[in-house]
Formats: sequence, C-alpha cells, structure tokens
Amino acid sequence: MKILFLTDNFPPESNAPATRTHEHCVEWVKKGAEVTVITCAPNYPKGELFPGYKNKWRQEEMIDGIRVIRVWTYITQNRGMFRRILDYLSFCVMAFFASFSVKTDVIIATSPQLFTALAGYLSSVFKRKPWILEIRDLWPESITAVGAMKESLIMKLLDRLVLFLYRNATQVVVVTEAFKRRVHNCGVPNDRIQVVKNGVHLHKFENQKKDVALIDKLGLNDKFIIAYIGTHGMAHNLDFIIDGAAAVDNPAIHFLFVGDGAMKSRLVKKVAALNLENVTMLDAVLKAEVPRYIGVADVALIPLKKRKTFTKVIPSKIFENAAMAKPILLGVEGEAKEIIESYRAGLCFEPENKLDFLEKLNQMYSDKKQYESFQQGCADLAKAFDRKSLALQMFQTIKRLTSTESQSSEVLLTK
Repeated sequence: MKILFLTDNFPPESNAPATRTHEHCVEWVKKGAEVTVITCAPNYPKGELFPGYKNKWRQEEMIDGIRVIRVWTYITQNRGMFRRILDYLSFCVMAFFASFSVKTDVIIATSPQLFTALAGYLSSVFKRKPWILEIRDLWPESITAVGAMKESLIMKLLDRLVLFLYRNATQVVVVTEAFKRRVHNCGVPNDRIQVVKNGVHLHKFENQKKDVALIDKLGLNDKFIIAYIGTHGMAHNLDFIIDGAAAVDNPAIHFLFVGDGAMKSRLVKKVAALNLENVTMLDAVLKAEVPRYIGVADVALIPLKKRKTFTKVIPSKIFENAAMAKPILLGVEGEAKEIIESYRAGLCFEPENKLDFLEKLNQMYSDKKQYESFQQGCADLAKAFDRKSLALQMFQTIKRLTSTESQSSEVLLTK
C-alpha cells in the first residue's frame, strides 16, 4: 500500500504536528506501507531555515524509512497574516505539483493550515484517489480566537472553503470528540468521521530521575519547577502566566519556559521589565533533548486563552508530560479538562483566572500526598494514549479506504 502525506511541518521540526505525522508514518512503514511525505524545508517556528537545508524547488531524503520530498515555499516568520498566507499558498501550489510524480493509493492532508488540505483535495481529483482530511485544529475559528484576524470577507471565504473540504473528503480524521461534533454539524455523516486523538510514544518519554547536571547548569537547585515547554504562541496566553509568576511569593517555586514562537520576544521583555527572579526563559531545544528538560520539572504547565474554541482542543503536551509522571497544571476547559480529571493526573484552573491559578499552584506544591497520586494518574493516562496504538487505528481506516477503492476499480473493469 502506498500512502502520500501532505504536511507543512515535519522533522527536524519538533512541534506537535510534525511529531504526530512522523510517528504515525513510522508505524505505517513498520506495517509494510510505502509512505511519501511532501513538506517544506524545515523553518518553524522562527521562519529560519534549519542548518543543512536549503529552500530549493525540490529535494529528497529518507527519514526512518519515509520518503520525504521537500518543496520550495515562501518562508516567513510566524507573524503577519498576509505573509503567512503567502507561505501557506506557496506550499499548497508546490505540494500539488510535487504530487504528480508520486504513485499512491491514498492521499492524506493535515490541517489546520487549510491550504494544505486544499492541496490534498486537488491531488485526489488529479489522481482519482481517495483522500483523508486530518483536522488537528479548527480553522478559521482558532484564528479569530487568538485575535489574529477579525471577521471579514476573507474569513467568510475561509469558512466556505472549510465546508467544501469537510464535505468533499473521502474520510475525515479529527483529534477530539468535540471536533467530530463540529464536523458533523457541518453536514458530514458520522461514519465518515474518525477520532484519532493525540498521544505519546511511551519509549521516548519515560519517567526518569532528575538530571542533576542540568539543574545545576540552570541554577535551579532546591526549586519546585513549573515548566512550560513548547511553542510560545498567541493561543497559549503566557502573558497571563508571567503575571501570575509575579504574584508568587514562595521563593521555592520557579517557572521554566523552553521554546520559541511569535510571542517569545515579547515575553522575554516582560520578564525583564518586571525583574522576575523566579522565571527562566530558554530557547527551543532539539526534540531529542525535550525529555531531559521535562525530566527536571516538578509540574507541567499547559495553558490556553479563555475562548470557546479552545474547549474543543486537547493539547498534545498533556501526553508527553504524563508519560514522564509530571502532574499537569492545566488552564484549558472542555475535553482536555475532562481527561485530566478522569485520570486524576493533575489540577485544572480556570483560564485567565489569576486567583484560581495561584490557588491550584500552591495546592500542587503543598499537598505531597496528592502530588504522588497525580503521578500515578499520569502513568495511567499515558498508557491509555499510546501513540503506537493510535497510529494503528488510523492505519486500519487507510486500509479500509484503499480496499474499498480497489474493489470499486475491479467492478468497473468487469463491466
């Protein structure tokens, strides 16, 4: 079976979309599939090429048995809507043309970048092959939720594009039950929607002793470390967390931020302006180094803005931190909160509620017995969201689609 996957994020980029796609494709290769990924030269989140790569019209490499075709795109920083749309459109066009030379049985295109999904649809029409639309975020809802764009003609056109893609996909794969309800309400039958949630490769993120050398290097000995590791974007509302850190009067509690993103420079300036000694800001680290930094944390901090749209999401950070037995301090409502509470894997605070945030933070620090129970809850949660099992769920859907397509072709040939 030949699978063509279109995505604008792929390793060595280390964000959640790149990780999910890579880990799924690795498992499919193990099952005997021939997987080709069309992507761009790695540049996320800074909009700068990674060392060793060029922004060429076309270049190929093999990563863990996956054929990776990288195409030219208009590369820009993750800020400024007009330039970002040019970036997205350039990948749509280049990925579509690059797909001409790839033989495949099924096409998968992953959002939230809708123009990637559009490239998947166009490729499926050109090749007359089934296509799967994977929805990892709800566009354009999430754009307006973070204030990146206001209601306008462009947003209305994006809404229409969303509906068109939803309804014309052979199969839709979503990452939450809330997303499934949203897609169904757009007119897609439930039997064409599959939920494959995010998860974690358990062997990559294992509970381990704290790295004493790293703690010494960071100057965080004898600190209770609250860590946020990931993209510093508009959706994450880290300004609120910095304000919360300024109100913490316990010298043992320290905040560690690791990552880059559109809001990073602003956050660094804010920490400096407030002269916060209980906050450490570090640049992003390689994906292979992430477990080391999670390992020094006592608590995993996972916030989002207080928006109705974000009640439908489940941040992927939950699963990696849970696998390493790091109790979750979650500032997200909806399905993500239900998961944390059902597995007793941490505490949840109301997004943008400083008093609630500080209360839950102090509770996490002071109640040692409860903290230990959260660690066991994290272990149970991680086992329930094993990435390998989730990848195989999606693989069964792919097999079913290709089998159905093959049978249809045979019927046409016999007529």
